[in-house]
Amino acid sequence: MALPLDVLEKSLNQNMTLLLKDGRFIHGKLLGYDEYMNLVLEDVEETKEENKRRLGKIILRGNNVVSISLG
Repeated sequence: MALPLDVLEKSLNQNMTLLLKDGRFIHGKLLGYDEYMNLVLEDVEETKEENKRRLGKIILRGNNVVSISLG
């Protein structure tokens, strides 16, 4: 079984989609992370219902993330 931080290490500089607790989806490229799974993403696009918004580079607090999918 892979540990979450090991998966993030292998996912650096790759695109990922995250589901947040409030129902938003975040899609962007992973630039970095820390031991609390706080994430730094670039080229980010946020989707909530049918609305899309470009955010650029963000820092996302790890405890807001429900799931992560690569690609």
